[in-house]
Amino acid sequence: MAFTYRKPGFLLTTTPTLEGHEIVEYKGLVVGEAIIGANIFRDFLAAVRDVVGGRSGAYENALNDARDMALGELTENARRNGANAVIGIDLDYETINQMLMVCVSGTAVLTRPR
Repeated sequence: MAFTYRKPGFLLTTTPTLEGHEIVEYKGLVVGEAIIGANIFRDFLAAVRDVVGGRSGAYENALNDARDMALGELTENARRNGANAVIGIDLDYETINQMLMVCVSGTAVLTRPR
C-alpha cells in the first residue's frame, strides 16, 4: 500500500514516482531519526491495558509522535538539499534497551507538476 503525505509545497511518498509530477532532479539520500524513551508511567498503563485487553493508546501515541518527528527531520534534510519531495520512503522501527527508534529514509527529489 502506498503512503503519500502532502505538506504545503512538499510531498512524501513510499512509491518510486509521484503521480502527476515529473522528477526534474535527484538530490540524494535523506534520512530522519527519532529516539524516544519509554517512561515508567506509560509502561505501567500499557501493562494494565494488556491485562484487561484493548489497545495501548499511550504506546500508539508515542509511535505516532516518533514517526512524525522522524518524517519532520527527513523533510527538513530534503529541503536543505533543494528538494520539494521525497520518494521511496522506508520506515523502520527498532527497540534499543528501553528506547524506541524510528528511522526514515528516502530519495530527495525536485519535481514539477505535469
